[in-house]
Amino acid sequence: MPDAIADFFEGLRQRGHEPLLGDARGSLRFEVTNGHAERWVVSLDGRGNISVSHRGSKADCVVRAHKKVFSRIAAGELNAFAAMLRGELAAEGDPTLLVRFQRLLPNPPRANR
Repeated sequence: MPDAIADFFEGLRQRGHEPLLGDARGSLRFEVTNGHAERWVVSLDGRGNISVSHRGSKADCVVRAHKKVFSRIAAGELNAFAAMLRGELAAEGDPTLLVRFQRLLPNPPRANR
């Protein structure tokens, strides 16, 4: 069964450089829970370079969500900030990193009007 979360973070790891990040510098730790916590740490170097690891180190911004919620975000089915406003995703620390990181998340499809 495909894992949208692992695929998303592996895709970031393979990207390595992302101009959309601009001069963002810092680290984000994503804690995805489903009985136990899976962790990914994304480091941004201020020049658009991205590194991804599973280490559980301190981070400038910590994002927490249930696996079902973050799977939908990683698959582009749910907007991260909409999930945060509904209390399905929590973040603490530097909010500017999360705003910049949102640029890397797939966008949910627009509903036909």
